[in-house]
Amino acid sequence: MSELILHHYPTSPFSEKARLMLGFKGLSWRSVMISPIMPKPDLTLLTGGYRKTPVLQVGADIYCDTAIIARRLEQEKALPAFFPEGQEFTVASLAAWADSVMFLHAISLALQPASAAQRFAKLPPEGVKAFIADRAGLFSGGNAVRVTLEQAKHQWPTLMARLELQLERNGDFLFGEPSIADLALAHPLWFIKQGSVTAPLVDEYPAISAWYQRVEGLGHGAFSALSSTDALEIARNATPAPLPDEDFTDPNGFTPGQKVAISAIDYGVDPVEGELVFSGSEELILRREDERTGVVHVHFPRYGFRIEEK
Repeated sequence: MSELILHHYPTSPFSEKARLMLGFKGLSWRSVMISPIMPKPDLTLLTGGYRKTPVLQVGADIYCDTAIIARRLEQEKALPAFFPEGQEFTVASLAAWADSVMFLHAISLALQPASAAQRFAKLPPEGVKAFIADRAGLFSGGNAVRVTLEQAKHQWPTLMARLELQLERNGDFLFGEPSIADLALAHPLWFIKQGSVTAPLVDEYPAISAWYQRVEGLGHGAFSALSSTDALEIARNATPAPLPDEDFTDPNGFTPGQKVAISAIDYGVDPVEGELVFSGSEELILRREDERTGVVHVHFPRYGFRIEEK
């Protein structure tokens, strides 16, 4: 069985979500450190151009976006479940909301001037400029609407009061037992808590603070370092896993064998081109081939992504 390889960097909120997913499942994995900003040559060679963080690699199968990473890890180890039986729609929908609405509020708050100055204090001025330019490009062309600092400050108490009430009434986790919804809500708060300027925006809520400690207590599993060069070699020497067996008709008529481009619709909308080999209710898979990677299958969620014929 191929090792789980996570391409990530320490300060990425969605990387923290993925690390918590691996810890929740009690899985062992290999850690490939990537740059927080472009270029990311070895990563984009594997993905075909997808640049967002994190990416999960399992041999010659490359999983883009934590939504599809979660479903792959659920296949790896069924229990404990990200999507508890009878709550699949609820937890998946809340996770998607947290990954968009809660995340965009948290980013605005965490990168307000006083907090940004603290976070970037060790970076040289050119490094700060490069980060700002990179993020401007990341949010160009998609449908995500960045939340202004004024609006984030205005709405944050409402969001947190609702979460506080839910946790006061439901116990240790959002729905009694931990699920993907807890992990998706935790990572924006994790980002806010990384700076002393913004940490009080979480710490002043007792039930949320206790819940947050429980979620972080799930840990990150057991991991060891791996170079990006070795990750490419692993992909080149591997064969993609068999395709899923699902009876599904694509509503827009896409069929296996077509040349298509798949891209996120919110931000980081760089298209990935390849041969469509699978179209399912939750997942899209492209076949790509390169001299350094060999044949790889690049996996995307259906929800939150678009597909176009090339």
